[in-house]
Amino acid sequence: MSKLVNPHGSKELKPLLLEGKEREQEMKKAAKLKQVPMTTRETSDLIMLGIGAFTPLEGFMGHDDWKGCCEDLRMPSRDGLFWPIPITLSATKQLADSIKVGEEVALFDTETQQIMGTMKVSEKYTIDKVLECKRVFTTNDVNHPGVEKVMAQPDVNLAGKVKVLSESYYPEMFKGIYQTPADARRIFTERGWSTVAALQLRNPMHNSHAYLAWIACEICDGVYVHQLVGKLKPGDIPADVRVKAIDALVNKYFRKERVLQGGYPMEMRYAGPREALLHAVFRQNYGCSHLIVGRDHAGVGDYYGPFDAQKIFHEVPKGALELQPLPLDWTFYCYDCGSMASMKTCPHESKAQIDENGQYKGGSRLLLSGTLLRKLMSEGKPVPAEFSKPEVIKILKEYYDNLDEKVEIKMHGAATGDANAKKKK
Repeated sequence: MSKLVNPHGSKELKPLLLEGKEREQEMKKAAKLKQVPMTTRETSDLIMLGIGAFTPLEGFMGHDDWKGCCEDLRMPSRDGLFWPIPITLSATKQLADSIKVGEEVALFDTETQQIMGTMKVSEKYTIDKVLECKRVFTTNDVNHPGVEKVMAQPDVNLAGKVKVLSESYYPEMFKGIYQTPADARRIFTERGWSTVAALQLRNPMHNSHAYLAWIACEICDGVYVHQLVGKLKPGDIPADVRVKAIDALVNKYFRKERVLQGGYPMEMRYAGPREALLHAVFRQNYGCSHLIVGRDHAGVGDYYGPFDAQKIFHEVPKGALELQPLPLDWTFYCYDCGSMASMKTCPHESKAQIDENGQYKGGSRLLLSGTLLRKLMSEGKPVPAEFSKPEVIKILKEYYDNLDEKVEIKMHGAATGDANAKKKK
């Protein structure tokens, strides 16, 4: 019998993905329905609904739940269920006007040109986009990649229960990595794990990530290295390259019986603290008891303080989540300690100096970040050996060497060690 945490707000997972004859019949029906085009973010949210990662949601949110999530992290329609980020579907006013409440529509992925599901429309409503952005992202600055997408949404939101028909290309493209919550729970149970710490990754795994995972291995039965394989902003390293790099590190530097790799299809919102809470919700659905929350979790630029994502867990109402955060301090390589360390353990406070050839010049703490790694690699500069394992650097170098067009990587406070970087609003 499984000793894993319960799914969020439910005793069992609630996947909305149809299979077999039921799927075939719904596909035939969908081909005759009016089509609602979806963005890549909406498509990824639909897949998350399909695989049960967004248990216990049954579809895209109505106005009251949208507002409740934005303002109070609650869904009024589900007796105040804790939920940190709205899951919504938008449509142009012209299309929305042509759809009647109670009508069934087909949900169409514009990227793959594929019908992904159907929805019975229960509500049509408009939203205050600035309100959503300020509540969810803490800013309405359109330079923020998440804000940019919300502000670009069409005017009307459509709500309703969905039936999901496809997981798109994820199962094939990321075979061996892509997992549903049911898949992960089955493996955890087979291994006899009851406590599992999820490590959220959207970057290749550098030594700070590995250090956090090793700490979690000491605390929990196992670590779930759970990487995002959905869409990221320009300049981030694509999923197939990240998967290859993470695989190289995990296979050589971890005990295989204490770690499991997985991939999930959600698109990154870069919502910082709020996205950390969403990560907690669906990691609980995956069967994880803990979520590692380190520096600048799900952040971008200087929109959030380096540990805002840890602080927001203090605002979660008691009993709203079974999963618990595993807050870990800023980690780095210390030349004086001769090892990885953290702000809580290392007494040597000077910043390490590295020359243009990647050679150590003096100082103690070499601060590691995915942003800095991407910048060094994109500019063809040497990466210090203490930064990441050679197997990872080799894979990333091959990727950057073969890029036709270089993307400029901008540094920010959380990536350089400035804990007091000015936050944008």
